Amino acid sequence: MEKMKKKEGQPGVRVGLFMLVFYIFLKLIRPPFPFSVMVIYMSLATIAAVVYLTLFYDIKDAVITPIYTFLGGGVEGGMAKGGRYALLLAMPLVIWFGSYQKYNKKMEPPLDPRVIHPAPPVEFTGLYSPMRVEDKETFKKNIADGKEVYYRNCIFCHGDLLDGDGIFAHGFNPRPANFQDPGVLPMLQESFLFWRVSTGGISLPQESTPWNSAMPKWEDMLTDEERWKVILFLSDYTGFVPRTWE
Repeated sequence: MEKMKKKEGQPGVRVGLFMLVFYIFLKLIRPPFPFSVMVIYMSLATIAAVVYLTLFYDIKDAVITPIYTFLGGGVEGGMAKGGRYALLLAMPLVIWFGSYQKYNKKMEPPLDPRVIHPAPPVEFTGLYSPMRVEDKETFKKNIADGKEVYYRNCIFCHGDLLDGDGIFAHGFNPRPANFQDPGVLPMLQESFLFWRVSTGGISLPQESTPWNSAMPKWEDMLTDEERWKVILFLSDYTGFVPRTWE
């Protein structure tokens, strides 16, 4: 009988090894189980292990005695007693740290769903620039007037080369529009540009909010003619012709 007990070894150790193997098995399954399912399976395995030990073994011999022996109770030599205590304390700390890393996710800003180029109000749709006249001299004068308006008001943000790299541009997010980009002027109608220049960033519709553009509301500072002329200058300087309604 004594020999059979020695052959059996420590049931608590065997159960612990079984729990470890069972956990590794669950982790290797693909697709992986959600964390909540892992908790359920391991909880059931723990309950089964406790039932098994209490049914077939004395709990003191199966669980308490191996832990006591591991901590150095009545055993000389081997691993230092302090090291065993440290290992015992490290086990729950490792589990806590793993859980902390799993759930302590960095807060990421939500995706920005706003519309960058929203549809203008009805009163701004279908407009044509009254500054695009057939008389060449008048047309050149309108461009020159638009250039003056730009370099008096817009250069600080949009830059002297109209590339969105003005002296204040680095302090803005989003940065000022780069009119040298072929994806800007050729993709927009003049009526849209007139509306954007007029209303700036603070008067955009609901689908474009929140809008943190520093673009001012130029309709409060420039006349209609000045705003049309500066758009004409942008087209002439860059060589890009805005889209037409045709």
